[in-house]
Amino acid sequence: MTRRLAEVAKKVGVSEATVSRVLNGKPGVSDATREAVLTALDVLGYERPSRLRGDRGRLVGLVLPELQNPIFPAFAEVVGGALAERGFTSVLCTRTVGGVSEADYVDLLLQQHVSGIVFAGGLYAQANASHAHYERVRERGLPIVLVNAAVERLRFPQVSCDDVASAEMALAHLLALGHRRVGILLGSPDHLPSRRKLAAFRAFAEEKGLELGPEQVEHAMFSIEGGHAAAARLVRRGVTGIVCASDVLALGAIRAARRAGLSVPEDVSVVGYDDSALMNCTDPPLTTVRQPIEAMGRAAVELLVSQIRALAVPGDELLFEPELVVRSSTGPAPAGAA
Repeated sequence: MTRRLAEVAKKVGVSEATVSRVLNGKPGVSDATREAVLTALDVLGYERPSRLRGDRGRLVGLVLPELQNPIFPAFAEVVGGALAERGFTSVLCTRTVGGVSEADYVDLLLQQHVSGIVFAGGLYAQANASHAHYERVRERGLPIVLVNAAVERLRFPQVSCDDVASAEMALAHLLALGHRRVGILLGSPDHLPSRRKLAAFRAFAEEKGLELGPEQVEHAMFSIEGGHAAAARLVRRGVTGIVCASDVLALGAIRAARRAGLSVPEDVSVVGYDDSALMNCTDPPLTTVRQPIEAMGRAAVELLVSQIRALAVPGDELLFEPELVVRSSTGPAPAGAA
């Protein structure tokens, strides 16, 4: 802080006390001097205090991995609306393969002097990814909220859907239908929500006396194509039910079953995760575990705005309860299935 006062004071040609009065909103400084101090902060790369950012201080970054998966546009709509109710404008940033990275967007948002950033589906959830850009934001003291599981060392406020409850709901549903050979289709091995779901699947299966071997677990990219390829391997191994870590993966699993000459749900039952838009209109309508996106999005905004207002927010994870939505992609296990 002392170094910042000295550098800004030298840049503008005023005393450190004058700079301090500007930063703390105290009277006794001319408009011209006040503006010169704020401009010097920008030029030197220092963060303006929230109350001195003007219109730029009403901007909040919303960083998403993609918009192809309908759960992310739905989340953006909730967060954008909740921010608008509080007088903020969201700046939507979507990563592209081979294009603008999450780290690039962070640099851009810092240059725009946003008041805070909400991340959903970001690299914070991948154990093997670089997390240096999150540390840059931490060093700047910028408010951040993460949506769903993150690597533990980051310790930012989080809102998450309960992965343990989600896994237990989905597996219990298939067990109740008589399925005993269930396949699990997850994201990449370093994906934290997938890791938590897998641990929950294994624990629940053991509790119910059900074997869940490594040949019943597949990892894939979160896409229809990734789901298709991974589910095809599970189908060849004789599973009668597949629990997927996203609705998009589940759509790929349904396609894989049909390409193998099987029917859903007569031969293979499929459970998704998210309950994203139009899953009740697919063929068959998808049984899925619903994330409470409305509640999670509003909680994320509440946590962020509290930080912006300099209120104490613990770096804990708020867990939200999922809901099993039963539709037509699941049915009784085929007769004679082991």
